Amino acid sequence: MARKERYVFDKTRMEFREVTRSVWSVFWKGVKYFLVTASLAVVYYVVFSLVVNTDSERKLKREIQMYERTYGEMVQKENLLGDVLDGLKEKDSEIYRQLFNSDSPELGGMYTGGLLSAIDSVEDKDIIEYVGKKLELMEKASTRIESNFLRVMAVLDSGGVKSLPPLSNPLRDFSYARTGATVGKRINPFYKVPSDHWGLDLISQQGEPVYASADGVVRYVDHSSKGLGNVVAINHGNGYVTRYAHLENTRVSKGQKVSRGKQIGQVGMSGNSFAPHLHYEVLKDSARLDPLNFMFASVTPEDYIGMLFMSSNTGQSMD
Repeated sequence: MARKERYVFDKTRMEFREVTRSVWSVFWKGVKYFLVTASLAVVYYVVFSLVVNTDSERKLKREIQMYERTYGEMVQKENLLGDVLDGLKEKDSEIYRQLFNSDSPELGGMYTGGLLSAIDSVEDKDIIEYVGKKLELMEKASTRIESNFLRVMAVLDSGGVKSLPPLSNPLRDFSYARTGATVGKRINPFYKVPSDHWGLDLISQQGEPVYASADGVVRYVDHSSKGLGNVVAINHGNGYVTRYAHLENTRVSKGQKVSRGKQIGQVGMSGNSFAPHLHYEVLKDSARLDPLNFMFASVTPEDYIGMLFMSSNTGQSMD
């Protein structure tokens, strides 16, 4: 294709002359064209982003609105739970004074700081789920403790206390990190399905001594290669019975009187046991209770809170 040339009329010289273009003129013309195009693109993008919302943006806005509403509700729940915990602390002190003739242990900062102050390390997208689960656990725990305190106070007021319940940990030098699943629906380690778990798993080394958690009389001693394996049951009076299962061996016999702290056997994995541990049960008039509710007097407040947390968040039992 022939190159098209451009001419202009020169009035001074009364002739046509060819228009020449310098390199700089072409360069600056290109720069101006680029700047105008870029500016228009930015303007179009700003207008589009302000006027038109994508599906993702609309979804994010709805989620933000939901989070703002949910967060406000959770703050109200936290304040309510704080008042409940303060009331439980006072009731705890009253029970200690009546049962043990002393003030309850100092809990330090356990009732301060608020639940929401512990979420700094949680990812933003997980805050709602994290706080929701913690509030649900606290609500269940406060309801359960409130019910237990009411029953204890009723018994104290009626003068019906004949003997103290089993309040000791059957294992010594116990760390809360060794707490397993407690009473409730738990995943069976062998069948991998939810099933009723009627005791508290205390994880330990095989052969560690197991002690009676209160004075009593040995109700029965059972030796078996199935189920709970080797079991010792102790009657403590006032309707309380404790059972110690999956023992490696037993050191007591039926009808024998035992005192609190008496060694009754050793930790093992007899019967259907996934690993060495003590399966510990507390019964009151044949009703199975959560053994954790009876261990507050044998561990520090910090360890007791840790045991509550570990047992509630362990989804699989060891038997």
